[in-house]
Amino acid sequence: MVMAQSLFITLKNKHPDGQIDVLAPSWTLSLLERMPEVNKAIVQPLPRGSFGLLARIRLGLKLRAEHYDQAILLPNSWKSALAPFFAKIPIRTGYLGECRWGLLTDVRKLDKKILTMTVQRFVALGLTVEAAMPPACPAPVLAISRDKQQAVIEKFKLTASITNSLSAYTPSLAIKILALCPGAEYGPAKRWPLEYYADVARHKLDQGWQVWLFGSDKDKADAAQINRAVSGFCTDFTGITSLAEAVDLLSLAHTVVSNDSGLMHVAAALNKKLIAIYGSSDPGFTPPLSDKAQILSLKLACSPCFKRDCPLGHTQCLTGITPKQVLDCTTLTRPGSK
Repeated sequence: MVMAQSLFITLKNKHPDGQIDVLAPSWTLSLLERMPEVNKAIVQPLPRGSFGLLARIRLGLKLRAEHYDQAILLPNSWKSALAPFFAKIPIRTGYLGECRWGLLTDVRKLDKKILTMTVQRFVALGLTVEAAMPPACPAPVLAISRDKQQAVIEKFKLTASITNSLSAYTPSLAIKILALCPGAEYGPAKRWPLEYYADVARHKLDQGWQVWLFGSDKDKADAAQINRAVSGFCTDFTGITSLAEAVDLLSLAHTVVSNDSGLMHVAAALNKKLIAIYGSSDPGFTPPLSDKAQILSLKLACSPCFKRDCPLGHTQCLTGITPKQVLDCTTLTRPGSK
């Protein structure tokens, strides 16, 4: 969803008066609310993986009343094209995917050798077939308000020094905050070792930083292990925030260290100083879209393998990235960064 914002920005630049509504899962609504290009979010009522033919037909019939000019389909699945088809949207753009002849009116051929990045594939669907490829992809930018920042500061009883030095969009905090995102939904082959995260946390705590831990319920045990290793001096937000609150809390951080995960892309869209750690996945395919991001990838012969678990049993693509390398990155400034 974060990468999809590059498409929304492209469309808004082309059609300033156009209205962009987004059909998406309910859990993404807090991200869409922070994208100024989006007029309205429409909840996709079906869970991921569910076919739900009748539900998709009913959704399409309901959407007819909106009289949309075009539907752009980012998923390549056959079922995702059903609602726009039954909504009778005249232009239905997407990649052929699962043989969607008839469901799409504007069928695009995906050339993976030219469009090597996911974001490029999204943005290309918002351009004409004749447009030069690969396209320029504007970086996602999530909008954060001072009111939302203040709300999470008060809810989680954060320090007065944060409250007193808070500015509207680019907080300059008296206390520097390191955000650690040790989870990765896909599997262990994307997760940097917990003891390495703990080592980074320990060094930053010794330097007077605050260290905040982020993740879902599934990451609570891992976050607890990191926190135990530093005698509980981290602030642990795993499993106790909504996605919206996690976004607003991340907007207060100075630096973020993350596996290749959704929160990594959120941090990039918040223009944070970001150290992104890649193991089994490909930083060339789904990189953080920010010039303040630094990517750490060993580019071993066996990676990227795109596996959930290391097929060789050693995960050297991750264990070979040392805490010192990450700590060194936290002190470097990328060109154009502040």
